[in-house]
Amino acid sequence: MSKKKNSSSINKVFTQLVLDIFEQNGNTPLNTKQVAAKLNIRDSEANEIIFNVLKDETKKGVLKEITHGKFQLLELKTFIEGKVDLTADGSAFIITDDEFESDIFVAPRKLRTALNGDRVKVYVYAKSKGKHKEGEVIEILQRAKMEFTGIVKLSERFAFFIPDDRKMMHDIFIPMSELNGAKNGIKAVAEITDWPVDAKNPIGRIKHILGKQGDNNTEMNAILAEYGFPLAFPAEVEHESEEISDVITPEEIAKRRDFRNVTTFTIDPFDAKDFDDALSFRVLENGNYEVGVHIADVSHYIMPDSALDKEALDRATSVYLVDRVIPMLPERLSNGLCSLRPKEDKLCFAAVFEMDEDAHVINQWFGKTVIHSNRRFTYEEVQEVIENKTGDFEQEILKLNALAYKLRERKFKNGAISFETTEVKFKLDETGKPTGVYVKERKDAHKLIEDFMLLANRKVAEHVSKMGKGKHKYTFVYRVHDTPKPDALANFAQFAAKFGYKINTKSDKETAKSLNYLMEDVEGKKEQNVLTQLAIRSMAKAIYTTKSSSHYGLAFDHYTHFTSPIRRYPDVMVHRLLFHYLNGGQSANEEHYEKLCQHSSQMEKKAADAERASVKYKQAEYLRDQVGNVFSGVISGVTEWGMYVEIIENKCEGMIRLRDISDDFYTLDEKNYAIIGQRKKKVYQLGDEVQIRVKNVDLTKKQIDFSLVQD
Repeated sequence: MSKKKNSSSINKVFTQLVLDIFEQNGNTPLNTKQVAAKLNIRDSEANEIIFNVLKDETKKGVLKEITHGKFQLLELKTFIEGKVDLTADGSAFIITDDEFESDIFVAPRKLRTALNGDRVKVYVYAKSKGKHKEGEVIEILQRAKMEFTGIVKLSERFAFFIPDDRKMMHDIFIPMSELNGAKNGIKAVAEITDWPVDAKNPIGRIKHILGKQGDNNTEMNAILAEYGFPLAFPAEVEHESEEISDVITPEEIAKRRDFRNVTTFTIDPFDAKDFDDALSFRVLENGNYEVGVHIADVSHYIMPDSALDKEALDRATSVYLVDRVIPMLPERLSNGLCSLRPKEDKLCFAAVFEMDEDAHVINQWFGKTVIHSNRRFTYEEVQEVIENKTGDFEQEILKLNALAYKLRERKFKNGAISFETTEVKFKLDETGKPTGVYVKERKDAHKLIEDFMLLANRKVAEHVSKMGKGKHKYTFVYRVHDTPKPDALANFAQFAAKFGYKINTKSDKETAKSLNYLMEDVEGKKEQNVLTQLAIRSMAKAIYTTKSSSHYGLAFDHYTHFTSPIRRYPDVMVHRLLFHYLNGGQSANEEHYEKLCQHSSQMEKKAADAERASVKYKQAEYLRDQVGNVFSGVISGVTEWGMYVEIIENKCEGMIRLRDISDDFYTLDEKNYAIIGQRKKKVYQLGDEVQIRVKNVDLTKKQIDFSLVQD
């Protein structure tokens, strides 16, 4: 590096130190000596440099000289912290913590080395760019990520790594000594190790080789790596899981309620490998029904702060990609010890309900159980029993279904919202290539299980919430869903009205009622998916928190996740806390659990993003062989640069770019979710049916381009 460049960098750093003094001291007017004292500088030469900095920054309009020799930051200038949201042209908006009315715009040259998602400190200028303030990144506080998936490109003396992430604008320079055996064109994971001052590109090393680009395993593992999920369990964790005894001792059984002689079964997808919930059923002497919701007792096997526990917490969730599950727990636990397999004694944590004919809960009990499942059902097998009224355990299944219907009816009457989204599934060949696409149907068998799981989750949350009052409330992990923001709901209601659907937003209950009518009305219609997705987008996101609050979508005053500890860490926390409180324990540390809740919510979002990325990849792979084919589609999204269209037949989504529509110049009408031709005034609106041709498929970007087939 040249001396000139080095000197320039030092000057920048020193200038920033001087400006920070004003920020740290509440922008109190200071002279040269006062700034020097606060920087702990005593020599006269440095004082002169400080004086020059103060004068230079005054000329630039960063400082103002309010009296002779005394300086202050200009009033409208400040420092803020926020998260970088990078745009396609390399500029960024800094998403702030509500300090400013709008986000802060940062030009590409003023981003320094900040990357998408990084938490940064920004210097905000007085001037604005349109409706946005402008700023400059002065410090990177926390990197969002340092590892990227992408392709290795070799030359004779050096290598570059080209990241897949479209928001990663810089290739990574890889010294030949850090290639880790990677060959030209191979897909890999690279880690940034250094980013020298004034260097255009970061320096990194190849951490993992994923394989040949386009291979199914390579691409699925790349998605996992991209979202920060590990590809294997550490040896210590595997070893710890293998050491756990599979023997259920008489002493352990004696501590539990024994349900081994009560009719019990599991109901799961046909391809499920782990079974974490079972239902027991019997008729009581008084004519009421006892329904037990038995959940795998994961917390019995995983000790707090063990290697297993730390790994489960880090992952926080299992990840469900198109062709595989990346479990939160090693296979010995998820498919073995904790899986409620038929004809085996298994340890559970249960919510047991005495219910009358109308599915009202007369009595309830929470505690540890031991079960022996009589039968493993698939959803399809149970559906056959429900429809044909004959088959294994028909009486139990039919009665459970009748009770579930009543629970469901009451839930919707109380204001729950029924969102029936379409779930896309792929038929895959032995190499993982998609040969077909279908939409998964949800029938009574699915809803039966769902309704009893909802009952258990709700009753556990209610039980703990009533254990203490005010300051003496017990710390617990809740699943909370906030009410929708009025403006988002109003926008949705306005759009739904264009299709002839009326949404009453006078109260939460009326809103829920009219949304349910809408969901019933649109079922099977071409606009179903668009309206359902828009309605969901107008809702707040459900999160984990220790703050006891209601679940708007389900219309429950208290709700938690108790029923899936094999695949969700919050459920493990709920089991531990509930057991602790049932045994007279004191309230747990709220701050500690709130941090765990925030982490779990973040990882849940990452898992959902990874799942969506795998679906997008398979959709692109499926349409790659159909370039040139024409399909009917529904407009599913509109933006400034194009419109998204979902093919009706296979639910694959792609984009028609506005520049490719040749009959007019089209612009976005944001308010009406439409694009409008400026001369002919032709309108393409969300939900409209259009004919499209598959124009291009880019597997690397998981991107599908359509062209509009015009009349």
